[in-house]
Amino acid sequence: MSIDLKLQGIWYGRSRAAWVLLPLSYIFFVVVLVRRALYKCGLFRSYRLAKPVVVVGNLTVGGTGKTPLVIWLANTLGSLGIRVGVITRGYRGKAITWPQQVTADSDPHSIGDEAVLIAQQTNALVVAGPNRVASGQWAVAAGAELIISDDGLQHYRLQRDYELLVIDASRCFGNGHLLPAGPLREPVTRLQQVDLVVVNQRDLGHAFDCNRPMVSYNVSLGGLRSLVSSKQLAIDYFVGQRVHVITAIGHPHSFISALERLGMTVDSRLYPDHAQFSRQDIDFDDDLPILMTEKDAVKCSGIADSRHWAVSIDVQLSDPDREQLLMRIQQVMHQFSAHH
Repeated sequence: MSIDLKLQGIWYGRSRAAWVLLPLSYIFFVVVLVRRALYKCGLFRSYRLAKPVVVVGNLTVGGTGKTPLVIWLANTLGSLGIRVGVITRGYRGKAITWPQQVTADSDPHSIGDEAVLIAQQTNALVVAGPNRVASGQWAVAAGAELIISDDGLQHYRLQRDYELLVIDASRCFGNGHLLPAGPLREPVTRLQQVDLVVVNQRDLGHAFDCNRPMVSYNVSLGGLRSLVSSKQLAIDYFVGQRVHVITAIGHPHSFISALERLGMTVDSRLYPDHAQFSRQDIDFDDDLPILMTEKDAVKCSGIADSRHWAVSIDVQLSDPDREQLLMRIQQVMHQFSAHH
């Protein structure tokens, strides 16, 4: 088991190893507080873009369903005639120069898998790079009217006009400890300071009680897409069969459980989040179908065969939640325009 998966077990289980790491978490807590205070008082400089910035972030390390929500937002706002720019870290990308515009044909090894996935599934201007200010400036110069930051809640160097905090209701905040003893990047009290709390899979998890506005959404499995042809299948095509699953996402067990609930027997092969694949990693000595997420699939197009299928993800919001979320973002744009 990789270090990444072992840590997931500590953070979301009842492992006593968390207590050994707690002294380091106290140090991390002090660093977090001091760093934010330095930005707040102006000793660390932050920058405002010429267009409004909406941050879609989380408090925990690993998957919360944040990127599917970013894709949904970019597509929905784009359908309303808004030119959306999405900035993303380009995590584990090997590019030498940043920022970089990302297209559907960009190399995920160079730019990062999530960046390419967003470019493939939206018409947004997608820009990747560790310096979110520079990425945002590039997107604005290219014509973006609204910047959505995929992650970056803790990237205080970039000023923001609205903060969306995504919580995975099935895992919540794990053991409640800060890194490295737990999954938290900031204390849970940060929840009370964001503009909107967005709960993923609210019906499957905890009830939340906070003094912030809240909406929720659910993700479900969509269809199956061949990695080597234009063939597409309904998600229930392999129900009742045994399938292989390979995945390198932050919360693989939710994906596996969803397939099992449909009635598939899953033989899983798990890799750390954002791991790069070789042909050997995604190969098996049989003819069973091999399923993966769309995020995994962007790294496998050149090494896949007819057994490999990408499973799409659908994001659903109730009509009231959809209207509230879009209304709030449109209000941010109007207020920004009125003051600039």
